[in-house]
Amino acid sequence: MKTDPPRSLKRYGTVWRWHFYAGLIIAPILLLLAITGGIYLFKGTIEASIYSEYYDVRPNQDGVTYPPSELIANALTAHEEIETVTSYSPSEEATRSVAIGASFEDGASGTVFMNPYTGESLGVLLDQNRVMERLIELHSELMLGTFGDRVVELTASWTIILIASGLYLWWPRRSKPTLYGVWLPRVRKGKRVLVRDLHAVPAAWLSIGLLFFVLTGMLWTGFWGNGVQHLATSTGQGYPPSIWVGDAPQSLTEDVAESAWAAQKLPVPLSGNEQGYEQVSIDDVVTTGLHRGLHPSYTVYFPRSETGSFTLSAFPDQARDEATMYVDQYTGAVLADYRYDDYGLVGKWMATGITIHKGLEFGLLNQLFGLLICIGLVGIIVSGFFLWRRRKPQHHMGAPKANSIRHNRALLVILLLFAVVFPLVALSLLVVFLLDVFLIQKNKRLKAFFHA
Repeated sequence: MKTDPPRSLKRYGTVWRWHFYAGLIIAPILLLLAITGGIYLFKGTIEASIYSEYYDVRPNQDGVTYPPSELIANALTAHEEIETVTSYSPSEEATRSVAIGASFEDGASGTVFMNPYTGESLGVLLDQNRVMERLIELHSELMLGTFGDRVVELTASWTIILIASGLYLWWPRRSKPTLYGVWLPRVRKGKRVLVRDLHAVPAAWLSIGLLFFVLTGMLWTGFWGNGVQHLATSTGQGYPPSIWVGDAPQSLTEDVAESAWAAQKLPVPLSGNEQGYEQVSIDDVVTTGLHRGLHPSYTVYFPRSETGSFTLSAFPDQARDEATMYVDQYTGAVLADYRYDDYGLVGKWMATGITIHKGLEFGLLNQLFGLLICIGLVGIIVSGFFLWRRRKPQHHMGAPKANSIRHNRALLVILLLFAVVFPLVALSLLVVFLLDVFLIQKNKRLKAFFHA
């Protein structure tokens, strides 16, 4: 007489099936994200080596430098193809050049590097030719624009489901679990057991770190990340509502400058010119930033309209040094000065999480930790692929037999919670459901192949 397997075994098989197919589908993109992310952790070191001819300068004996206005004038003279100067970045240290952001007549954008001691141009580096910019474009949106951003967000969302389901499958069910097979791989139980342990054991060790990197990475996504920003703002955990003075703001900081995550939705205050003043000198704006104690990595973004303001933005290695400041372009008055201490609790968490994600907050130790997560993720993906290939039968994909999740309320509730928190997961579940009902279940070969 044939009896049904116990409910716990059915639940285990259902979780395994979801874990299996989710991993198989997103593995290629996840592998790409791990490799590009591991390289990007060392962006500063890589760019310092590649672009040393633009970055490195030798101070003169007296240490006297050209004022910003003269450096900009020299840049315009040396490069007649410049159409508009968009930003000015002072030297972060004595041996570093000045960077002048510009747009060119052919529509390109880039940076003119100037020697602050001699006033001479060190050359132009177009944004489209920056190696690390192309790498982060691949990492964040697969070089596919908005569509690629959504694919990366969906991959990250399902990675969280992979982590949760993987921990469920790994969790020891014996009353007295052994050390090997749980916390250490079993090396004397044959290749099949070893490959399984090389997939499950490192994944368990790295799960918390991987979850952290996935969630902080999703803050940049155009759908979920924007939703978190709007939520933080609406609940008072973003920028404080009375941070600016003067007329009501009309645009956001992300529209006019590269800024810290917590300041991207900060409205930009307006510059008033009822008295008919001329625009203040960039020299005065830079001096204001210096007197206000901004971190030397800050950049001054020029106003884009007659009512716009100078935006001074610093988002350096440590989140505590972040700053976003606005200066009236006619009077030179500081309209708003927004620092890390002004962030709400969520804003502070997010700011610190982002600098850790980028490998900046704790220096080399932070980079090595991130690299360990990336290398570990590559190993988990590769071992998972070999585990599947060794176990896969000829007649179907190798996943456990499908059991209706409707009969398991706990799993159904968890899956619905994931769908609520991550809307793209809900959309993908709908697609999976429609494919299963109208395609797989109606085709015998597909049904057998997917073990449905």
